[in-house]
Amino acid sequence: MNFFARTLRRWYRSIPRDENGKLLWGTYFRRLVIRLTLWFFGLTIGFTLLYAIVPVPLTPLMVIRCWQQAWDPQRELRMRHDWVPFRELSPHLQLAVVCSEDQEFLEHEGFDFEAIEKAYSYNKTHKRKRGASTISQQTAKNVFLWPGRSWLRKGLEVYFTFLIEVTWSKKRIMTVYLNSIEFGDGIYGAEAAAKHFFGKTARQLNRQESALLASVLPNPIVRKVEKPSGVVRERQQWVLSQMRMWGGKIDYEDPNTPRKPGEK
Repeated sequence: MNFFARTLRRWYRSIPRDENGKLLWGTYFRRLVIRLTLWFFGLTIGFTLLYAIVPVPLTPLMVIRCWQQAWDPQRELRMRHDWVPFRELSPHLQLAVVCSEDQEFLEHEGFDFEAIEKAYSYNKTHKRKRGASTISQQTAKNVFLWPGRSWLRKGLEVYFTFLIEVTWSKKRIMTVYLNSIEFGDGIYGAEAAAKHFFGKTARQLNRQESALLASVLPNPIVRKVEKPSGVVRERQQWVLSQMRMWGGKIDYEDPNTPRKPGEK
C-alpha cells in the first residue's frame, strides 16, 4: 500500500504546473503521447532490426494456441518449434509456399495490389471472404501480431510489412516465414513440421511433401497434413503444377517469376 501511495505521489509531482501551481494537463498528455510514440517506434524498429539477424524464439500465435489448448480437453498441449537457417530449408518447400501463397513474392515490395483489388471485388459479392496477404504480410502478422480482422491489426500489419521489406532481404523474409508459420496444431516452422509429419528434416523435404505442407496454408487447423482431404489433395496437385511452371526452382538473385499472358 505504501509503495502504491509513493508511486501515485511521484506521478502527481511529475505533472507540469504553471507559475501559479495550476496543473497543465494539456502539456502533460502531449508529452505522454510523444513519449509513447517514441517508445513504439523505438521498440518496433529495434525488434525488426534484431530479428533481421537472430532467430525469432516465440510468436503471439504460439502463446495464443497454448492458451487455447490448455482450456480444451480434446487438444494436446504442445508447442514444437525448431529454428533452422535458410540453407537448411528445402528449396522445394520455399518454391511450394510461393506458388501456393504469393507468386509475386520476388517482385513486390510487400503488397500485391492487383491481388488486393481482385479480393476486394470478390468479397463484395461473396459471403466467404478471400484474402490477398503476401508472404511478407503473413510474416509480419505471425511474428509481431495476433490473429484477427480488426482495422487496428490490419494497420499494424501494413506498418510491420513495410519495416521488414525495408530492413530484411527476401531470403530473410522466407527464412522467418518458414520458421514461424503454423503447419498444424502446436506445430510451428518447417523443421518441426518435417519431423512431426514425415520423420525427416526440413532440408530433406521432397516436392510432394513440400506441396502438401503448402496446401494446408493458411489454415492448418482445418486443413490437415496428416489427414489430407480431397480439397487438400487437389490443392497439392495444383501447387505441383505451378512448381513445374516455375522450372522447379526459385531464384532470389535473378527472379524467375513466370510472366503472365501479355507481359514482356
